[in-house]
Amino acid sequence: MNWSGLENLLSGVNKYSTAFGRIWLSMVFVFRVLVFVVAAQRVWGDENKDFVCNTRQPGCTNVCYDHIFPISHIRLWALQLIFVTCPSLMVMAHVKLREGKDRKYVELHQGSHLYANPGKKRGGLWWTYLLSLIFKAGFDSAFLYILFQLYHGYDLPRLSKCQLSPCPNTVDCFISRPTEKKIFMLFMVISSAVCILMCILEMIYLIGKRIMKILKIRHENERLVFADQHELTTIAPARSQCRSRRDPTVTDSELELSKRKDAKTTVL
Repeated sequence: MNWSGLENLLSGVNKYSTAFGRIWLSMVFVFRVLVFVVAAQRVWGDENKDFVCNTRQPGCTNVCYDHIFPISHIRLWALQLIFVTCPSLMVMAHVKLREGKDRKYVELHQGSHLYANPGKKRGGLWWTYLLSLIFKAGFDSAFLYILFQLYHGYDLPRLSKCQLSPCPNTVDCFISRPTEKKIFMLFMVISSAVCILMCILEMIYLIGKRIMKILKIRHENERLVFADQHELTTIAPARSQCRSRRDPTVTDSELELSKRKDAKTTVL
């Protein structure tokens, strides 16, 4: 596996993500990709070799194995990780498209930029980012539903009954290390559910932030319209009224001294 390529990909996606998106990326990389590569493949590597049925009828074991494991967990999780991480590339592609347009605009207009920040989630990029979140949550939910339907509620029984042809009768089949495999399967299911929750929280955050911004702009526009329609002028009191008022804290001597100073200033 090309770890440097995966690291560059995740760092590129992380650059344009929100706080919830960064948590989602960390969970996908640490709790799903690393667990899948380091541990899950070893746990599920013996599922076909150590699958045993109490019969020697040719083909019976293969038929029962195909019935109990319609699709390998490893291949299913690999497809899930591919489908879940691909929508993030939509955002990167949109940002690269913006950067290309901005470079052409700078060349044609002598230094002025088309986008102040191509990675800013505004306009079409906001919708692309929201659509990528919907796709990620949708893919994870779809794969969880498929896994639930194939394995009857995320369960791996120690003993499975099989009576398919060419088995002569009902035979007992045994899975290698069913408890350990069930624990890993539940771990992957829980991590997928948490990733779905993070996508939903990020969608709520983006939509809520967008609504608050629209309401703020609308309130500001209404305030400017009200100010234009009702121009307020500051009415200053007459000087005679100002002179007739006396500060109650000023004594008579201080008031007389102030009058003399005002008279001298007038003469000068």
